[in-house]
Formats: sequence, structure tokens, C-alpha cells
Amino acid sequence: MSDTLNIATPLRVLIPKGRIFDSVARLFAEAGFPIALADRTYRPVIGVDWLDAKIMKPQNVAELLELGSHDAGFTGVDWIRESGADVEEIMDMGFDPVRIVAAVPRSFDEAVLRSKKLVVATEYVNLAGEWLKSSGYRYRVLRTYGATEVFPPDDADMIIDNTSSGQTLRDNGLKIIDTLLESSTRFVASHAAMADTAKRNRIEELAMLFRAVLDGRERVMLEMNIPKDCFEAAAGRLPAMRSPTVAPLYGGEGYAVKIAVKKHEVPDIIPRLKKLGALDIVEYDLRKVVP
Repeated sequence: MSDTLNIATPLRVLIPKGRIFDSVARLFAEAGFPIALADRTYRPVIGVDWLDAKIMKPQNVAELLELGSHDAGFTGVDWIRESGADVEEIMDMGFDPVRIVAAVPRSFDEAVLRSKKLVVATEYVNLAGEWLKSSGYRYRVLRTYGATEVFPPDDADMIIDNTSSGQTLRDNGLKIIDTLLESSTRFVASHAAMADTAKRNRIEELAMLFRAVLDGRERVMLEMNIPKDCFEAAAGRLPAMRSPTVAPLYGGEGYAVKIAVKKHEVPDIIPRLKKLGALDIVEYDLRKVVP
């Protein structure tokens, strides 16, 4: 990385606690910045003097960036929308995808929902209010602090909550009636940091490494030998990011070939390679891919 950012003013990064932390910590480690976090502390050590990290709840990340006390961070787009914070999205990490949904007891139908003023339990007070108003319901919002699914039917008629598979809702006798938002973890930054050339460079360099790691997770390298008499027919049919890497084998009997391919394509590609005459095929993981 370039030395554009003075270590006296490190890049201040917010890392979310809870379920997102493990995904973000793994990403930093694979990008070359392992995170060490002692129990009951909120100041992880990343190992480079130009990064200053702090652990915060994802609900607070976007607002703290907007206030200017930090430069960049990670949070779900659901909490960005809920807080209304004005931040700059750098990239969608794709981690922890969830849906923000409205759910009610299985026995409720639309007639029941329209027949009374609903008690709606949620952590997403603003998102819930917008959706309930636009849907024409009469309602009172009850703010929750976790375990929202346990409120119906005794303490609420409806919940608005996040879910990945919907299984927890089904286990608690609830059914989804609408999806308000689809969310995943985003790498975001404050406008002030992006207006600072040195900090912007660091943020963009981090994003480049993160993309390289994420792309590397999706691909593998296939190495093989292709005999000389098969090579011309095979060369134009080999999948690759741009073009295969080719080197002559010792003795001139053929070629050593490397191709980077998507992991999910491998079960189809390897049999095709064999039919094209490829020998000694080896597959291995990639750590980073920088186009």
C-alpha cells in the first residue's frame, strides 16, 4: 500500500459486532490484515499503524460515519436505511444476506389485519412506519431490542424483522406477508473521508484487496498438461479469465496450461478438459484475484 496517509492520522474503521464480525474479520485476515481482539474489549489490533479499528453495533455504524467520528465501516443496508444516515457506499460485500419482512400469526388474514389498530413489534421503527403507512394499516409501533419473533400473538399482532431463511419465524407460528427490503453487508465511508485524498486512497486500496479476496473465493486454478497433437484443437476451447497461461513442457512433447475458473464450473469443466486431451489436471484454491 502507498504511504499517502500519515500514521499520526490513521484511517478510523468501524467493525460490526455480532454475526457480521466473523465475516469481516475473516475478510481482513485474507486481505493480509489479521485482527486480534481480546475478550471484553472493543479496540481490536489489526497490525498496521495506519488502521485504527473499533467494534460497534451495526445499528450505529452509519450514523457515526455521518457524524464524522470515523472514516469507514461495515454495516447492513437495512441499518443505513433505518437510520437515514448519509454515507457513501464503497462496495456490497454480500455477507449475511437477509430480508426485512412483515410477519403475522398463521391464523391472521387480511381481514383481521384491517379490522383493528395493530401493535407492530420491531427494531426497524422507521422502516416499519414507512411501510405500514404506505400499506394503509392502523398501527402502533412497539420498539424491540432483540427476540422480536416472540412477541406475537400475546404482545403484538405483527412483527417487522430480518430473516435469512424464515425458519425462526415458522418455528414461532408466523408467516411472512411482505418483504420490505433485501439487505447485505456493505463497506461504507463518510463523505468527509472520501473528500480527503489520502484517506480516499486508503479506502479504495482496501476495497481493491477485499474484491480480490472475494473474487479469489469464487475461483480455483486448474493446471494441466496438454499433448502437442491435442493442443491446437483444445486451446481455443479453454475457459479462462482472459486467456490461458501456456508454457512448453520440457522435451517439447506438449504444453503446461493454467486457467482460473469459477468453482461452480469445475464439475463441468474437468470432464470437458479430459475429452480435449488434457492430462495430469490439478485443482487448487486461489487467495486473491486482481483483474
